[in-house]
Amino acid sequence: MLKVGLIGAGFIGNLHANDWQAVKGAKLVTVADISHDKAKRLAGKFNLRWTDNGEAVVGDDEIDIVDVCLPTMLHKEYVLKAAKNKKHVFCEKPIARNLADAGSMVQACKKANVKLMIGHVVRFFHEFVKIKEQIEGGAVGRVGVVRTSRCVGFPRFSPESTAWYSDFDKSGGVALDLIAHDFDWLRWCFGEVERVYGRGLAHKLKDHIDYALVTLRFKNGVIAHTEGSWAEPGGFKTAVEIAGDKGLIDFKSDEAKPIHAWMKRAEGGNSAPETAAPILTSPYTLELQEFVNSIVENRAPSPSPEDSIKSLKVALAALESIKTGEVITL
Repeated sequence: MLKVGLIGAGFIGNLHANDWQAVKGAKLVTVADISHDKAKRLAGKFNLRWTDNGEAVVGDDEIDIVDVCLPTMLHKEYVLKAAKNKKHVFCEKPIARNLADAGSMVQACKKANVKLMIGHVVRFFHEFVKIKEQIEGGAVGRVGVVRTSRCVGFPRFSPESTAWYSDFDKSGGVALDLIAHDFDWLRWCFGEVERVYGRGLAHKLKDHIDYALVTLRFKNGVIAHTEGSWAEPGGFKTAVEIAGDKGLIDFKSDEAKPIHAWMKRAEGGNSAPETAAPILTSPYTLELQEFVNSIVENRAPSPSPEDSIKSLKVALAALESIKTGEVITL
């Protein structure tokens, strides 16, 4: 049984702590947070040890896996410390704020011969898995145009989180923190991106954009328009539209029957909509299980660290394009 230590008892840390309870082959045993109250409260929910010192977790000989649920600007520090102590590391997305930090994290884990996986959880959402399966199965034929949308209100989990999300140098804003989910999922479906163009608007934040619209051109010719917003008044919404030469897949998270597929008939017209099956397992449980399985089976996790670096490159190119108004070639 692999022993897990979690660092960060905020929103995502609480989510992970709950999902670790359902992961086979691993057991969450300790939690750390600089806030005594947060650490103690989360530990009490699951009968865990707790500390206000993250270094105590990475230095604990009992711990096999460190789960880093910290703000982006702290990822490098704790991944490097965990690797130095020969711990496998699961870390929330995005991997880092810049490519230099990301590269050092990946190299440190390789040198220490420990696994590193970044939490691109959209790969594990049932609807997004179903859509990818339909694409690969040829349901819509050759894909030409894709549209994704991920919109929510500004992150206000706590005063501390509001502060770092609002600091562009720390969070990277909506293009790096929010639609990084879509950049990774789109790469998973369609391969490598060759050109990036982005536009952004500032609604509530003076120093950086909280709305972005990014166009990606893939090497296989697919064009994707990816929208993200931290200024959505109506709660969290995400949507996907896949247009191919044989049909269309449409997904909207706020509908009771979220996935619909319209296929061309030989005689013309559209087929009846198809609906996704209900979610049976939390996608967060599935991603943590994938990480544990990769350790037990001694293989690379999916997504791999290299996948996460490539997705970061797309996000950083989007930010550069928004800043300069130029198309960025990768």
